[in-house]
Amino acid sequence: MATGINYPLDFERPLIELEKKIDELKALSTSGSVDFTSEISKLEKKAKKLQTEIFSDLTRWQVVQLSRHSSRPYFLDYVQHLFTDFLELAGDRHFGEDPSIVGGFARFEGQVVMIMGHQKGRNTKENMARNFGMPRPEGYRKARRLMELAERFDKPILTFVDTPGAYPGIGAEERGQAEAIAVNLEVMSRLKVPIVSTVVGEGGSGGALAIGVGNRVLMLENSIYSVISPEACSSILYRDSSKAEKAADALKLTARDLKSMNVIDEIIAEPPGGAHRDHAKAAENVRKALRKHLDELSGLSPDKLVTDRYDRFRKLGVFSGR
Repeated sequence: MATGINYPLDFERPLIELEKKIDELKALSTSGSVDFTSEISKLEKKAKKLQTEIFSDLTRWQVVQLSRHSSRPYFLDYVQHLFTDFLELAGDRHFGEDPSIVGGFARFEGQVVMIMGHQKGRNTKENMARNFGMPRPEGYRKARRLMELAERFDKPILTFVDTPGAYPGIGAEERGQAEAIAVNLEVMSRLKVPIVSTVVGEGGSGGALAIGVGNRVLMLENSIYSVISPEACSSILYRDSSKAEKAADALKLTARDLKSMNVIDEIIAEPPGGAHRDHAKAAENVRKALRKHLDELSGLSPDKLVTDRYDRFRKLGVFSGR
């Protein structure tokens, strides 16, 4: 059964209902009154087949929904599964603390690294505290401070992207939201340590890119990465926010789309049915990908790391002239 599926998506419901029936039969069999072994076996085969049918051919809009699933593992879940000795560092040394970005030193398989990521909440209270994973300028300035600290101590940087976008409030704009993001892009482009960025949920606009300028950019299978959300895009293009599904197709924001255009370097497979159904397995897949890319980057000199990152982003897009 899934890990904490509190709010199943519409296209998941047939599978969830079937799994509930299986659990009920198992409970009855355990009680010893009736043996449902044969029926359970048949239903499990049916559930496996149904899961394959549902998740093997998802539409882009369904992937968008999965990337936002409330039971999906968030940054602090990955911290729990992948890292030890995590020492959180807070504050931007300019204005204050922003809990929508969490970061600090930790050990990854014994190696000291700097980690940071967007953090959402599981319920309304947590989301209010985390500002729904939408950082303000102080969040990005904290991230910059931590990345420069990592460079000072020659430690690799691992970032986890999962945000609808930077917070668009008046206060954030007054405190220099655009400048904070722009400076992060500049700083990350010249850091002389390995940077691996992984999109684990939503990768929304500059709010995502502000901690996403890595030597390697990875995406979980059911995550998204786009300059704008489908809802906002449909409001602009079609003057109708209800056409978000159409906008999602136009944006080509899935991991598969972006890998085909060489925007990202690797798609990380998710457990059957999505990362929200098995946090531990999702984290293990992320672990393997991070280890591989860190090993590859460890052989590059500091100057080569900067050149590698520069070349990577210069290659994005297609340019033609007359």
